[in-house]
Amino acid sequence: MNTKNLLVLPDNLPVPEDDGACVHLEGTNMPAIALASTSGSKVKLGFEDGILVVYFYPMTGRPDAPPMVGWNEIPGARGCTPQSCSFRDHHSDLLDLGAKVYGVSSQSPEDQKEAVQRLHLPFELLSDSKFELASALRLPTFEYNALRLIKRLTLIIENGAIRKVFYPVFPPNENAANVVAWLQQNTA
Repeated sequence: MNTKNLLVLPDNLPVPEDDGACVHLEGTNMPAIALASTSGSKVKLGFEDGILVVYFYPMTGRPDAPPMVGWNEIPGARGCTPQSCSFRDHHSDLLDLGAKVYGVSSQSPEDQKEAVQRLHLPFELLSDSKFELASALRLPTFEYNALRLIKRLTLIIENGAIRKVFYPVFPPNENAANVVAWLQQNTA
């Protein structure tokens, strides 16, 4: 049995640099693209009222899967599970601030349902497996073992418009706390 701990970030992970791949996003309206949700429904982020916190991540690992060779060496790749757990742990703070949380990756809804159950996530994960939203927003991606994956970033969306972009996100386990702090300072 594999004993890797997906909850702990290893020391000395390479820090991602801001390559400017998200500078165009602030002020952009979310497109009317429906994504499959772990709830079994379809979600159009651009049609949701109020404040949304939408974090994009490459892929959650599974404890029963073989190690992902070279994953830790890719700047910003490692940390999807700690990031999701931090949003889980700050979920009530985000709700108190009037925000609804979604996580988005290119993984299948089945893989995402496994993560929601295993990590006890109180929010939905959305699948952009066809890269419809990622392409429409021109989100940064990278390749790993013939897989195309979305780079880690977080959007704060208000009434369909992107108000704040967190990119690059590092360390990923502090992302939710940084979002809470921003919302506390920037919302009425």
